[in-house]
Amino acid sequence: MKRAVFAATVFFSVAGFTQSALAADAPYIDDRSSADAVVRSLYSAINRHEFARAWGYFGDTKPAKDFNAFVKGYDGTDSVEVKTGAVSNEGAAGSIYYSVPVAIQATDKKGEAKIFAGCYTVRQVNAQIQEPPFQPIFIDKGALKPSTEDFDSAVPASCGDGPPPPKKDEALEQAKKAFLATYGDQCDKEDPNGKPIGEPEAYSIHYKDKDAQPNDPERETRLFRFFCSMAAYNETAVYYIADDVNGVTQLQFTEPDLDIRYENNNSEGKVESIHIIGFKTSGWATNSDYDDNTKTITTSNKWRGVGDASSSGTYLFRNGDFSLVQYDVDASYDGEINPQTVIDYNTAP
Repeated sequence: MKRAVFAATVFFSVAGFTQSALAADAPYIDDRSSADAVVRSLYSAINRHEFARAWGYFGDTKPAKDFNAFVKGYDGTDSVEVKTGAVSNEGAAGSIYYSVPVAIQATDKKGEAKIFAGCYTVRQVNAQIQEPPFQPIFIDKGALKPSTEDFDSAVPASCGDGPPPPKKDEALEQAKKAFLATYGDQCDKEDPNGKPIGEPEAYSIHYKDKDAQPNDPERETRLFRFFCSMAAYNETAVYYIADDVNGVTQLQFTEPDLDIRYENNNSEGKVESIHIIGFKTSGWATNSDYDDNTKTITTSNKWRGVGDASSSGTYLFRNGDFSLVQYDVDASYDGEINPQTVIDYNTAP
């Protein structure tokens, strides 16, 4: 990656602005933990009229010929908002140089706002090779120019020769939004690892339709598995799929509705018969897992903690969706794991 080069002048005196004190309660931010945090700290200082602090975020190359000229450049500025974009970086000669895309909205005392956009270069000198006094991460240079974009979209996509920011995963964002809107209040607040729910396991499934021609391109379906809840012996998850035809939809799991008969009508006794009397669907997958090699989702629902009675399903990905291909039931509470297959569609095309 090549280091982008910017002009040294970074601040602007906007004609027509009049002297006005900035809000005394503007947030105080003094954060040098990252390049974009330094830029946000700079504008925190400007909004609070703490110009000595703002001046101090720069290294040897200052944004004006002297401090007084720097302060005068903000005569009449009532407030300045800042947005930052995707940061890129490169190392050179004992330093790391960061390129920070920036947009600001400068508002004057009359309430008129102007948008500026550009890039800052922020430098971090290797602390291990420094001698006192220590130099923390600082702004090296930058340039902003007037922009005709709305403030929300004015931040440059990238700076200099740096790579553009990663494309937003729209399908993932839509799936997260749908899950939290539907199940946010029904599921646990954290997963078993202590992380907030709402961040799924994500998979990409590439395939060809059954009627596709040899030269037809592959299609893609995205699969998202969201943890929902953990009980004593069953964990539930919710799945969403996304493709270029149907968008993002919740995956529903087909299950047989069973009529189970026990000897002497005692569920602890011998199983006499199991009959399928219909089918139903469920948005919940219990103790589920997705196998990317076989393109199957398996579920296993324990009817009690010891696991001797249970039901399990296997759902195979075919032509853009998951279909039930096998369902096993262990209806006997006999202390043994001995399921029987009640549905077997594994030979279906």
